[in-house]
Order: sequence, then structure tokens, then C-alpha cells
Amino acid sequence: MKQFRKIGILTSGGDAPGMNAAIRAAARRALYNDIEVVGIRNGYQGMIMGHFRELQSYMVGDIIQRGGTILKSARSEDFRTKEGRRQAYRNLKKEDIDGVVVIGGDGSFRGAREFTEEFSIPFVGVPGTIDNDLYGTDYTIGYDTALNTIIDAVDKIRDTASSHDRLFFIEVMGRDAGFLALRGGIATGAEAILIPEINYDTVNLKEHLAKSYKRRKLTNIVLVAEGDETGGAFEVAEQVKEDFKGFDIRVTVLGHIQRGGSPSAFDRVIASQMGAAAVEALLDDQKSVMVGMMNREIVHVPFNKTIKHQKDVNRSLLDLQEILSI
Repeated sequence: MKQFRKIGILTSGGDAPGMNAAIRAAARRALYNDIEVVGIRNGYQGMIMGHFRELQSYMVGDIIQRGGTILKSARSEDFRTKEGRRQAYRNLKKEDIDGVVVIGGDGSFRGAREFTEEFSIPFVGVPGTIDNDLYGTDYTIGYDTALNTIIDAVDKIRDTASSHDRLFFIEVMGRDAGFLALRGGIATGAEAILIPEINYDTVNLKEHLAKSYKRRKLTNIVLVAEGDETGGAFEVAEQVKEDFKGFDIRVTVLGHIQRGGSPSAFDRVIASQMGAAAVEALLDDQKSVMVGMMNREIVHVPFNKTIKHQKDVNRSLLDLQEILSI
């Protein structure tokens, strides 16, 4: 077991429900081994600016149920430069920090990989992103909570859609990945799901909606991933409205409500498992790896793999959605 005197913990990129649970678990796992813990505020930018604060066990109490991140998060253009990373290294050495746990997404892991290639301080990553798009893990922290937020919102929209025979296009987050839209669409009984991984066809969508109209379906809801090549829910609605003048067409963009809120039980548990496992990976002399979960087991995935490889959506779920929407 490698000896550590002090480790740092930071959150980077977009916030995700469950990040606080991961901070808590990583801090307490380190303290259990008599390792000092420093919270690095505002991500990599805070590392460059020297925004460090010692974390005691009581300081991470009463946070497991809170959304967001108590350490704050920020994107850092300075960390993309060698001089920025050099300044971050100087600050870590000045603080006697031997290793760092970084909670974030692929951009955060790219920064960590570059840093460890240049300097001797090991980094271990914890996947924290609502998009669930990181290769090497079945789940990322925040995904389950965001998915349930979508389900709750769409269920409410369905109530008004059925009351007024409206056609709703609902835009959800996902950037370049359609995991939220796909599972959210199946869970809410959407008529169609548009995701970046599948080429969008206006003709097919119109035909599908026309069949639903002929079957006198009470509601029609289409989920659109924000990263879809269509340009988003407003663009899709514009493309179909001329052929569906009989429909009262509305667009709803769920936006950042998907990132907020108290984390689900599932997110709290996996965040706790991964946060503790990240510290254990450091003690096991691991570096430049992401702690993930595959088949309910903790795994270590090199940053190179999780960054370079793209996680595929489950195509069978798309087939299922088409069957269930008839």
C-alpha cells in the first residue's frame, strides 16, 4: 500500500447530483486511513489559484442529500496551458498534496491525464455527469437523478397534453449522447425519441405521428436530445408543424432543472462506492484511471480508454420504443 500524507479532492465540469456524496465518501475513506484531506474549490482553476481548504469529517456531514457540489465547479482555460498546469503543480507541492481525486466528466479526465503525464502527482477520476456517456462504466453519478427529474416533468406535461390534445416536443440534456432521452422516452411512453446516435429523418417522424393521429392517441410526446443534429426541439417542431396544422404544437426545454435536486438513493450509493474506491485506488498505487462500475462491480479504467472510446447506446431499447409506441 502506497503511503499518502495528504490528498486533494475537486469537482470539475458540469455539476451532477451525487457529487457531494462522492466528496463525503472520498474524504472519510482517506481520513479513515489517517490521510489529511484538502478540498480544492472551483475545479482546476482553483488548483491554479490555490483555493485549498482542509476537510475534516464533520465538514462533509449533512451533504449526502444535497445537489450540486460544495466544492463548486468551474471550467479552466488556464489549465489547458502548460504554464497553468505548472502553477497548479507548484500549489499542490506547496500544500504537500500527494494525490488527487477528481470528480467530473471526460473533459475533467483529459486535464487529469495531461497533468499526470507532465508531473508526478497521481490523479484518480470518479465519473460525475448526468449524461452517462463515459466509456468504461455502466452508470455515472447524477444520471439516475436526472432521469427521474425528466420522468417527473414529462408526466406532468402529459397531463396538460391529454387535456388539450396537444403535441409536445420536449428537449432534454445530453449534448452528444442520447442516454437521457432514450431511457426517459421509454419510461414516459414517448411517441418518438430523437438522439444524436441515430440519424434523424423528418419524413419518418411525420409518418409516425400521422399514424398516431389516425389511431386517435390521446397524447403525443416526442423527446429530443439537445445534441441531436436537428438543432433541438424548436427546430424539429418547426419542421413538422406545416403537416400537422390540426395539432396544437408546443415545445418545452427542460434545461438545467435536470442537473439540480437531491440525488436519488441509487446515485447516493454509487457515489459513495466510487468516492471511497477512488481513494483505495490511490492507496493501491493507481494513477490516471477512472473508477467505474460494470455489472455492479468496481473497475479501474485508464483515462486513455474512457476518453478515446465512445459509449454506445443500447440499440435494442430503440427497437423496444418503436414497438411500444404503436
